[in-house]
Amino acid sequence: MIHRDPTAAVEDRVAHLLSLMTVEEKAAQMMQLPAWSDPRAVIERHPVGSLLHTDPATIDDAIDAAARTRLGIPLLIADDAIHGHGFWPGATVFGTPLSMACSFDPDAVERAARVTARETSATGVTWTFSPLACIARELRWGRVNETFGEDPHLIGELAAAMVRGYRGDGDTDPTRILSCAKHFAGYSETQGGLDASEADLTPRKLRSWFLPPFERLVREGADTFMLGYQAIDGVPITLNTWLLDGVLKQEWGFAGLLVTDWDNVGHLVRVQQVAADFAEAAALAVRAGNDLIMATPEFHDGALAAIERGLLAPSDLDDAVRRILTVKFRMGLFENPRRPDVERQRVEIGCREHREINMELAAKSLVLLRNDGVLPLRGEGVRVAVIGPQADDMAACLGDWAGTSGQCPWMDDPALTPATTLLAGLRAAAPSDWVIGYARGCGIDELAPDPAGEFFADGQPRPKICHPAPLDEAELAEAVALAASSDVAVVAVGDTINLTGEGRSTASLELFGPQRQLLEAIRATGTPMVVVLLNGKPLVLPESVQEAAAIVEAFNPGAAGGDALAAVLLGRVEPSGRLPVSFPRHAGQLPVFHNRVRGWHGDRYADLTYRPLFAFGEGLTYTTFEYSGLRVTEVGDEVAFSVDLTNTGERHGTEVVQVYVHDVVTSVTWAEQELKAFRRVPLAPGETTTVEFRLPTSELSLVLADGTRVVEPGEFELRVGHSSRPEDQQRTRFHLPDPRVMSF
Repeated sequence: MIHRDPTAAVEDRVAHLLSLMTVEEKAAQMMQLPAWSDPRAVIERHPVGSLLHTDPATIDDAIDAAARTRLGIPLLIADDAIHGHGFWPGATVFGTPLSMACSFDPDAVERAARVTARETSATGVTWTFSPLACIARELRWGRVNETFGEDPHLIGELAAAMVRGYRGDGDTDPTRILSCAKHFAGYSETQGGLDASEADLTPRKLRSWFLPPFERLVREGADTFMLGYQAIDGVPITLNTWLLDGVLKQEWGFAGLLVTDWDNVGHLVRVQQVAADFAEAAALAVRAGNDLIMATPEFHDGALAAIERGLLAPSDLDDAVRRILTVKFRMGLFENPRRPDVERQRVEIGCREHREINMELAAKSLVLLRNDGVLPLRGEGVRVAVIGPQADDMAACLGDWAGTSGQCPWMDDPALTPATTLLAGLRAAAPSDWVIGYARGCGIDELAPDPAGEFFADGQPRPKICHPAPLDEAELAEAVALAASSDVAVVAVGDTINLTGEGRSTASLELFGPQRQLLEAIRATGTPMVVVLLNGKPLVLPESVQEAAAIVEAFNPGAAGGDALAAVLLGRVEPSGRLPVSFPRHAGQLPVFHNRVRGWHGDRYADLTYRPLFAFGEGLTYTTFEYSGLRVTEVGDEVAFSVDLTNTGERHGTEVVQVYVHDVVTSVTWAEQELKAFRRVPLAPGETTTVEFRLPTSELSLVLADGTRVVEPGEFELRVGHSSRPEDQQRTRFHLPDPRVMSF
């Protein structure tokens, strides 16, 4: 049998196997179904092409069940290992993508993805639903934590790094896993922050900012693309042939797999109501070019009914099945179905090397936003009050899609994925003569059933409703007394997994529950207060936080988060993180982001400035840096320029040099500035270095009204400095003489 001959060409093996398949087997091969408990039952009903959320204890059974089917086609086994294999006991869990993005370090992110691939592949999982290339501008949206922030260039660089890390040495590398660029495209541009709502995006706006990170991932070799839940201009992404075929496949040349998000095809019938039944939905989805249909068990019979009714021809399934089989042959799954490797698990999962990589990235990702000199903490016999609902909560470090975040029932014990909390980190790292006290002070939230019922129409459980936790006066008094008797109070606040994540958007960005009361009470003691934010997305910070002695943004920093926080607070590691997303002063400012299109009437509201509280790219160190001598040395196919950077302080530090470009006069309205490059530059005290860049002229492009991407001639302003704020930038201009039309 040709398809069983590993020396035969992949194309020949695919063609032969496809010729042996019945239409029922083809429809089954296009299905990806969850298998939380008994994958054998799933496969015995239909020889599906892929499983997701498979209980680790049953992966061997799933592989055996697939081998026993008539043709023995192996499985693609997928999971959401988006910042480490978060649903495997003891795995290395990194900070969430939003946390990673604070590092502005693609190499560190690539190393994290390589660790994830090594650990995940050892468990029998061959595919991760990562990286996410959505742009976070609507901060009430629950999935901000899964993004790399608000900037297309930063997103593209970090997401591409993850693709490289997952791929390893290529198809034959037993430690490689398939990557997945998601959610294509515009999914994050929601209405009122509500998850999966219709996205109001024009084709030009998509091409200008929302598509470039995905185009970058095609160039980087992303294996698969996942489609968003939402519709644009009335067309569900699942059926958007302009995006799926015209842009992704024809313009960009993507030849990998397209997978729907959870029950997208079912949503065509149940939610979006653009198909009368599952036969219509299956026909529409197949004709639009979808390959794997996630979590819609009705697809199989719907596709067969569509063929019976003449909505599809039997051969209409062939292209999708051909692409699925091609991936499986190229990965060598017919010869090696990638069973769980117990010995590799023992040696690699959570090993010392991986923990060290995790610690490095976590430390690089902490952002110092304010410091009146209280940090780093130092002295003899220091009494530190560690206070707050996030101070000793492992879930606050792990974030979504990890541990007990709720997506996988076998991870119901926090001990299965341990994380070092802020309290534990400080107690382990503090000098022996320091006193580290602890008081929780308050809770954050409580859950109550949704009055609409326990389940949605498709049988999925409804998330419970969040209510503020009641204030416990005795608990608050304990925290106040501890702070009053201490030299410094480190107060950890933020949000919980109930307030962030898929399907968990929030109407407000305020600190939830009695946390503001706790902060006010601690401030009233007069003890210097260091606020540590452990949160899934930017929050609106009350005055008590804004005027704290120091503020450290950690987001969800992963299993090493507490150790990294202790190292930075104690000055053993220099803070070097930068914000990948802007912090609003009020939710009414949304959206607030650094590359907004110029042309507004004024630059403020009648009652509030438009300027964010903290801007994209901001972050302090324990030293100071000075920029000088920005100069352009060459303009051609590339723009060459350099800037002098000096460490003017008394400590070693790392500056993140950021390069923005302003196109002075454009034929269409365009962003005031765009990030085009960045670099981490370590310097010793007093050291000066010249930082050189070469920027391809193609990076100076914009999108015209007809969707054409061009580089227009004329004046450009180069802005180089510490952040996206104008006052943090050195500026100079250069002239580009010739227009250029861009193509992929």
